[in-house]
Amino acid sequence: MFLAFGSVVLPLKSILLNLLSLSASFGAIKLIFQDGYLDGLLNFVPVGAVDINFPVLIVAIAFGLAMDYEVFLLSRVREEWVRSGDPVESVALGVQRTAKIITSAALLLVIVVGGFILSNVTLMKMIGVGLVIAIVVDATIVRGLLVPASMRLLGRWAWWAPKPLAAWWDRYGMKEGEETAPRSPSYPIL
Repeated sequence: MFLAFGSVVLPLKSILLNLLSLSASFGAIKLIFQDGYLDGLLNFVPVGAVDINFPVLIVAIAFGLAMDYEVFLLSRVREEWVRSGDPVESVALGVQRTAKIITSAALLLVIVVGGFILSNVTLMKMIGVGLVIAIVVDATIVRGLLVPASMRLLGRWAWWAPKPLAAWWDRYGMKEGEETAPRSPSYPIL
């Protein structure tokens, strides 16, 4: 994300917010599959433990999907930020322009991955439930509420990088077109 946006704040924010989706997913998996809630509805026998492979698989898939949504959203926000220099307007327009696409993609993935819940294999049910919860939480709460709110609170600081990294990004970063992002010389060197 640093290579795409030139900020050290955005990757950290993204990781923290993506952990919320994963935490919700793992909590639900623990309640459903380890403690046995919804065992009748989902037609499985709880064994009192979660397979060791499950968290790694869910993290890999859900984190990858969440980062795709994040990069897509932040690309539109960045376009507006470069155009206007207004952090509030750029977040509002970026969210407005990506909301339908992110929601549609999340709905499609929920339908496809939700099919795993119909499996007779408990691990497949866990993957289905875990991914559905992670996708729904990420597309609604994280992308719809927390990302815009955190970007609003961060304001110009969302695009901050230490001067040496900012200079490196200006030279080697993956910019879209000939952009010159508004940078304030008043940001301290850390």
